[in-house]
Amino acid sequence: MANEEILVLNKLLQEIEDLKQGLDPAILSAWYQKVASDARAEAPGHLIDSIDVIQDPILPMKFEFKTSRRAIRYVVDAIERNLDAMPMATRLYFQKVEELIQAEALR
Repeated sequence: MANEEILVLNKLLQEIEDLKQGLDPAILSAWYQKVASDARAEAPGHLIDSIDVIQDPILPMKFEFKTSRRAIRYVVDAIERNLDAMPMATRLYFQKVEELIQAEALR
């Protein structure tokens, strides 16, 4: 029984470690860049320059998606297309980002 408990604990520790890694600033930055790049690739030419991501140099977990209201659809679509490839914690984070972008667009 002790070996089974150790295996379960090791699996749990690995899952916790995976969750922590999904919220690493470097990983989030890479996904923000991927989403922004995908959104620019889908957006019409006149909207490409209106899609940008800015990472706060002092608070590396703080990002700002700079986008025009007309480009929001392309950003949200890019987030949706990439969710399945993201680690679970990153996916949850970007689902919240998507929700916030959509709420801001309705203001």
